[in-house]
Amino acid sequence: MSLLEKIQSPADVKALTEDALPQLAEEIRQRIISVTSKNGGHVGPNLGVVELSIALHRVFDTPKDRFCFDVAHQGYVHKLLTGRNDERFDKLRLDEGLSGFLNRNESEHDAFGAGHAGTALSAALGMAAARDKRGSDEHVVALCGDAAFTCGITMEALNNVATSTKRLVIILNDNKWSIAKNVGALPRYFNELITNPVYNRLNDDIEALLQKVPGGESLINFGSKWKKETKDFFVSSSLFEKFNVRYIGPIDGHDQKQLEHYLEFAKNAEQPVLLHVLTTKGKGYDVAIQNPERFHGASPFDVNTGKGAPSATDAPPKYQDVMGQTMVKLAGNDSNIVGITAAMPAGTGMNILEKALPDQFFDVGIAEEHSALFAAGMATSGFHPVCAIYSTFLQRAYDQIIHDIALQKLPVLFCMDRSGLSPNDGATHHGLFDISYLRCVPDALIMAPANEDELADMMATGIEYQGPAFIRYPRGEGVGTPIKESPVALEVGKSVRIEDAGEIDIWAIGSMVADAEHLAARLSEHGIKAGVVNARFAKPLDTRALLASAEKTDLIVTMEDHVITGGFGTAVMEALQTGNCLRPVERIGWPDTFVEHGSSVKRLRASVGLDSESIFQRVLERVESIRPKTTPHAEVK
Repeated sequence: MSLLEKIQSPADVKALTEDALPQLAEEIRQRIISVTSKNGGHVGPNLGVVELSIALHRVFDTPKDRFCFDVAHQGYVHKLLTGRNDERFDKLRLDEGLSGFLNRNESEHDAFGAGHAGTALSAALGMAAARDKRGSDEHVVALCGDAAFTCGITMEALNNVATSTKRLVIILNDNKWSIAKNVGALPRYFNELITNPVYNRLNDDIEALLQKVPGGESLINFGSKWKKETKDFFVSSSLFEKFNVRYIGPIDGHDQKQLEHYLEFAKNAEQPVLLHVLTTKGKGYDVAIQNPERFHGASPFDVNTGKGAPSATDAPPKYQDVMGQTMVKLAGNDSNIVGITAAMPAGTGMNILEKALPDQFFDVGIAEEHSALFAAGMATSGFHPVCAIYSTFLQRAYDQIIHDIALQKLPVLFCMDRSGLSPNDGATHHGLFDISYLRCVPDALIMAPANEDELADMMATGIEYQGPAFIRYPRGEGVGTPIKESPVALEVGKSVRIEDAGEIDIWAIGSMVADAEHLAARLSEHGIKAGVVNARFAKPLDTRALLASAEKTDLIVTMEDHVITGGFGTAVMEALQTGNCLRPVERIGWPDTFVEHGSSVKRLRASVGLDSESIFQRVLERVESIRPKTTPHAEVK
């Protein structure tokens, strides 16, 4: 039996001898590589925190002590050390397997669940303040990636640390990457701390000096005012010390003994302490080290080569690539068009613009609020910004959308990738709420393409629109529709009829248009004539066409890859009511609940009755329920 197989709880980690820890670290890395090669997952972030995670569990005692992982895409090691190294880990990110992030419902060792960056410090500070008020003695540790400090929320929390608690351990896990290479002034500052020979020499040598003088041992503690002020005499203190948080570092994040030593000091400190830990993303797997962006969140891959399954040569382009290629066309013809992304150039396709027209590209780091407000500022100065942000992450910029863009009717286009499901990532990453949270915003233009060519045309439409515009589209490949050489702006609010209406009329939007056509064909086989409309616009809705349709049909069916509450179907019902039309509506969409992770979109749809057969049966039953009932003749006796 391997060492890792013997680990059932953190107590087993503590019981290991120091000599056994390198073997445990190696077994953990092999376990992670093996599982993620089959399932996909966050490879690089987890390989980089193996020694750090082991050290944390040897020094602290979860679940009493509480760990807050920023994003938690580096939480696999923590899972393996807290009793989850079983068949659930084999199914990581799949049906009946562990979540790819921390989850409070999954284990008592998961103090806080998160899938968006920048959450750890605020949450940990709240836990520490609650502990202080309660008078308990548990430790709270915030594990923040260096990219988390480009999030405004982390800096807001940092501003409140010293005034909210006297005991908090902050780990700055510095690997120089978020998903893409970190950008901005803070990463440069962290690098200066790492490379400053004066700072590092003093940080190490003052302690060595004190050990040699009488009484020096009593001064060797990280809260020592004398040590801090003596060092500051030679070199200005760190940014963190300006916030009254004791900075210690840099520390080798792969030196087990050193990590445990500094964690013990931080554990016993009587003031907030930040440990600056240097780790290597992908440590122990050369392919991941050489390709940090690709192995941040990887699809299944060959362990020996790191290569994924080859794509079919005739596969349709991915929506994200269509977005990037269209940006190059549009921006190439108009220098006032600029692209903005929040640390997701490759994931959104904006890297295509970055390569072709770098002067018209901006990456602002993990700072969605800033990206939207930055775009608003550019829009006031004659530019037309295009922000490419995943649907789930755009939620973080909601105030900026309303207060700074829509209120001033500024021309900013948002391309919302990953609308619909991100199946393996789960509830924190599904883009199921955007129509609902945007539809109430005055003057918002909300579009969803049924295919790749429509996406390009909608981008041209959004560029022409003098106000906030939004395009939602799914992850992955398109449907194979040829793309015109030049995109053409659509008539705003105009739907497209695909099949003439009959007994029912199906109004679908975005990726559900293909499902609507399939449903109409199935119904036709059962003698039910069904029309199909590609709505294209969730706002403004093509109300004139909708009311005209409702006059001629018995049932309106709406279909959307979006939560049912407040979405496209709700917009249709509202429009019918406003038009004094009482035609019944059957809404097809995701239920009013959070959808967990799963092996595929198909499996998750089936789990809530959104597979094609369930939809067909549901609509068939609804048609039967509204058909006139004939009264049978009285039996002649």
